[in-house]
Amino acid sequence: MKVYEVDQFGIENFSMTDREMPAISDGQVLVRWHAASVNFRDVMIVEGTYNPRMKRPSIPFSDAAGEIVEVGDGVPRWKVGDRVCSIFMPGWLEGGPTAEAAKTALGAGIDGVLCEYSAVDQQALVEVPAYLSYEEAATLPCAAVTAWHALVESGRVKAGDTVLTLGTGGVSVFAMQIAKAAGASVIATSSNDAKLGRVKELGADTVINYRTSPDWEKAVLESTGGVGVDHVVEVGGTGTLSRSIKAVRMGGHIALIGALDMSGEFNPVPIFMRSIKVQGIFVGSRRMLEELLVFFEQKGLRPVVDKVFKFEEAAEALRHMKSGSHFGKVVIRISSNE
Repeated sequence: MKVYEVDQFGIENFSMTDREMPAISDGQVLVRWHAASVNFRDVMIVEGTYNPRMKRPSIPFSDAAGEIVEVGDGVPRWKVGDRVCSIFMPGWLEGGPTAEAAKTALGAGIDGVLCEYSAVDQQALVEVPAYLSYEEAATLPCAAVTAWHALVESGRVKAGDTVLTLGTGGVSVFAMQIAKAAGASVIATSSNDAKLGRVKELGADTVINYRTSPDWEKAVLESTGGVGVDHVVEVGGTGTLSRSIKAVRMGGHIALIGALDMSGEFNPVPIFMRSIKVQGIFVGSRRMLEELLVFFEQKGLRPVVDKVFKFEEAAEALRHMKSGSHFGKVVIRISSNE
């Protein structure tokens, strides 16, 4: 079968190779992947900045959707033909995070899903709703679960709340969709007016261009009558965290997710002086993905797919993600849906 492996670090060294077809054991199924989605984590893994000491060669990527083509003994959960997607950490099915579960994250030394077929434990998959395409379903295991964990599991977002999202990457767009469907108001930021226009089309109540308004936390406070937002989905890092702290209300909630900008300094004093809750978010469990899928189907939500690349264009997909020009999720079509 065709696979991509991280052997020598660097997108310029990232190319397709061959491996033997995986054989399934008891309790496993063979999945034919139809699509995979790109996370910024994948760019870091391929370039060697995520974990320079990771086991190599290794298949990268954590997010994919496909169909079950073979079922091993002792598998009551699945049958041939079922449509499924991966879970980010096969060792985290429910409950809270553990160090052991974190070690099972796919694609960073543990073989991931940028390949034609995988032998997968029956517990490490969730069913894909019929209304979603494989390309759409492949976007969910990391970015969507992260947004769900941030707002629903950790933040307990509710109707009437105000949510601040930063940028228009996968997590931020999913967070906006979830917040709006939950009845919350959304303030969204971007450096691109065209992207802000698309965010408005998706339902954002207020948009702020942080290039033309570099002190964007002041604009957030103005739009909330000086009170601040209830929730911040913080994907930036130290470069944006200090402004997010100023933008959130007293007693508000910041879901700390990303580290895209580590240029700023961090002062913890306002956190305890204003009773701000800051929660680190590292994706989520299988149960969270299952609950998210029920919510998406009930609300008729569909992932926002920026661009779909061919399997042979995986390196180009990584470069597109790295450029930051995407809106929503970047997808790689591995095989035909037929």
